[in-house]
Amino acid sequence: MSISHAPPHSPGPDISGISKQGSGTPSPGHPSPGLQPVLPASTRRARVPRWLRRTTGPLLLLALWQLLSGTGVLSADVLASPGRIAQVGWDLIADGSLPSAMGTSLRRVAFGLLFGTVTGTGLALLSGLFRIGEDLVDAPVQMLRTVPFVGLIPLFIIWFGIGETPKIAIITLGVTFPLYLNVYAGIRGVDTPLIEAGESLGLSRWGLVRHVVLPGALPGALTGLRYSLGISWLALVFAEQVNADSGIGFLMVQARDFLRTDVIVVCLIVYAFLGLLADFIVRSLERLLLQWRPTFTGR
Repeated sequence: MSISHAPPHSPGPDISGISKQGSGTPSPGHPSPGLQPVLPASTRRARVPRWLRRTTGPLLLLALWQLLSGTGVLSADVLASPGRIAQVGWDLIADGSLPSAMGTSLRRVAFGLLFGTVTGTGLALLSGLFRIGEDLVDAPVQMLRTVPFVGLIPLFIIWFGIGETPKIAIITLGVTFPLYLNVYAGIRGVDTPLIEAGESLGLSRWGLVRHVVLPGALPGALTGLRYSLGISWLALVFAEQVNADSGIGFLMVQARDFLRTDVIVVCLIVYAFLGLLADFIVRSLERLLLQWRPTFTGR
């Protein structure tokens, strides 16, 4: 099949209108100004700092909230104003209530995340690397993950009492399953050509696991960690509102009893910022650990 070409002296499209806009005919080595409007959007947005673009939406929402509260459209009984919430937050920090509650909640999340990470990753390695492990582990895990972990709170209280153990157990259970699913999928999703290349280089079974399978499953593991961190804060909210005498959730329960919407919103903001901080930490780990991936941009 031959590809037809235009005659050497075939007239091209009429571009005389472009010169009227100041583009003209580009000289050799100089790009045409007429190409500027079709540059990628990311190039055109480069003049505005990204942090400014990302904070514009929340700031506009905050301004609208303050406007509705100041005009009386949004009453204080329904939702306190941003100024009132800022004042209450400062008071809670000054009297030590909020720092103490944050320390307790962070300790519970840290222990639950640690136990859940060890359990979920261990089960995923056992199920993903060994056929007999998959036969023994995968089916029970798939059954248990469909049980709402919040519904197990009464059972955990009966088993472990009303101390710290049931709260950490709830967080552990919420963290385990997302990590298991993502690490297991990452192990089973390693490209076959990579394994064949490792075998051709003389790697043993454990060499393949160490140098091919585990690095290939790392992106899935980090994705599972991000999901698990989000679920850990959700599990903490439920755990701290049942027989708790400390923590951010305990402050919310007290505020609910006294109809203090300002304190409730302060606690929700703290939850949100702690979750955002945890996500930032995982994204930093991704930038550090996934630099070897050709498709990783680090953004």
